[in-house]
Amino acid sequence: MKIGNLILFNSLETIEEKFKIQNNSGFNSCQLCCWNMSFLTDEVAEFIKALCKKYNVEISAFWCGWSGPAVWNFYDGPKTLGLVPAEYREMRVKELMLGCDFAEKIGVTDIATHMGFIPEDPNDPNFKPFCDAVRAVAEYAKSKNLWLLFETGQETPTAMLRCFEEVGTDNLGVNLDTANLILYGKANPVDALDVFGKYVRNLHAKDGCYPTNGKELGRETKIGEGKVDFKALFKKLKELGYDSDVTIEREIGGEQQLIDVNESKKYLEKMIEEA
Repeated sequence: MKIGNLILFNSLETIEEKFKIQNNSGFNSCQLCCWNMSFLTDEVAEFIKALCKKYNVEISAFWCGWSGPAVWNFYDGPKTLGLVPAEYREMRVKELMLGCDFAEKIGVTDIATHMGFIPEDPNDPNFKPFCDAVRAVAEYAKSKNLWLLFETGQETPTAMLRCFEEVGTDNLGVNLDTANLILYGKANPVDALDVFGKYVRNLHAKDGCYPTNGKELGRETKIGEGKVDFKALFKKLKELGYDSDVTIEREIGGEQQLIDVNESKKYLEKMIEEA
């Protein structure tokens, strides 16, 4: 398994420095995450490809955001996140298709995103229209030979699997965020592999704790200080034949983020070897 890091592409002025830091820290793999639709142009794609070549960094997946409100809690999250809220769905479908175009331009085969709080009840009147929207993006991605990955977190593993079955395309996969399943109180990431393990194509190595109240997500932590059993996780992934990228995500800023990421790299290498 190749360990990489998440690069947040939020500024044209700072993106080269982020690639340089990746190279200096010994990473040659990353996921590129972008929430700014204005960056998804031919010119920027060429710039990103040049940075990859200059700093010897390969992008394993393009993580595509979308516009409109995004509130990361249990009350406003279901109303604002992903393709679930009907009022933002059409716009976000188009934006994810734009993300597919950008992924193709930078030579990446996987595009990932958060789809939102997928209804647990398949009889929910919002479930089928949501799946129809996912299918539209998935079919567009397939026309470009791309995989569309759901990042875990806001839905139970079973709800995600049910959506895959309803959509019915053969290019849906999972970006397993090891902490999000815990932070949202939805599942244990090791056990979740029993449900969707065969679909995992990339993962965010992240750690955290379960929620302690009914409104807010659990607390993200440095890798090794939360509830994720990484040794058991990698053991199960190996049993499933997974040998792809492991992308570190640490959701803090400043110098401490890089310190934690570099320490996490060593920790994960040890867990992978021992699993």
